[in-house]
Amino acid sequence: MSKKTKVEQSSKQEFIFQKKNYLFMFIGLAFIALGFILMSGGGSDDPNVFNPEIYNFRRIRLAPTLVLIGLGIEVYAILLNPHKKK
Repeated sequence: MSKKTKVEQSSKQEFIFQKKNYLFMFIGLAFIALGFILMSGGGSDDPNVFNPEIYNFRRIRLAPTLVLIGLGIEVYAILLNPHKKK
């Protein structure tokens, strides 16, 4: 019985990700969400009327760039090792 107690004490549960990882994950999610918000809209209420606003800089260049930056931050957050010494 004492062996089991020692094993339970020595096998301390530890999370894979630390606070720093989660911080970067939330920053990446914010970039992705902002990109999708900027991508939305620009449509027309009448399907027979073309609205050229759908092809502006915000929807074609800025929003997809923010989504890709957010995905890059997410990859960095997953690969970040907070236990690594400098």
